[in-house]
Amino acid sequence: MGISEESLVFARSLGFEHVWTENSLPSQPFDAVIDASNAAHLPALALDLVEPAGRVVYIGLAGSQSHIDTRTLVLKDVTAVGILSASPGLDATIAAYATGAVDPRPLVAAAVSLEQVGAVLGGERPEAAGPGPKIHVDPLLG
Repeated sequence: MGISEESLVFARSLGFEHVWTENSLPSQPFDAVIDASNAAHLPALALDLVEPAGRVVYIGLAGSQSHIDTRTLVLKDVTAVGILSASPGLDATIAAYATGAVDPRPLVAAAVSLEQVGAVLGGERPEAAGPGPKIHVDPLLG
């Protein structure tokens, strides 16, 4: 799920066929939902969208509290998992990059110098940034 048409175009460019905005989601249940967002209302939506006996994985963290209805969780018999660390997946990720099975370059929009970090953290996007969601910091850039 993306925020804008641009984010959907980017996801499609990576090979994802079924992408929507929150307002264009199809009216269907999903076997599993991964919430990797920072929106406080989306954990509850993920729980609402998952099919009974499905699975919800919570990766994203909002800047304010998120709330889910535990009655929905229990009555739908949903398995909910929170993941704080990507460490268990690092070996497989490194191997996928090393073998070329996954090309991470499209995810990187730009590389910035240390001097630009404050602006990026403040929400500014570098002028020549591509569509990817990642901004790398390169201390060697000046």
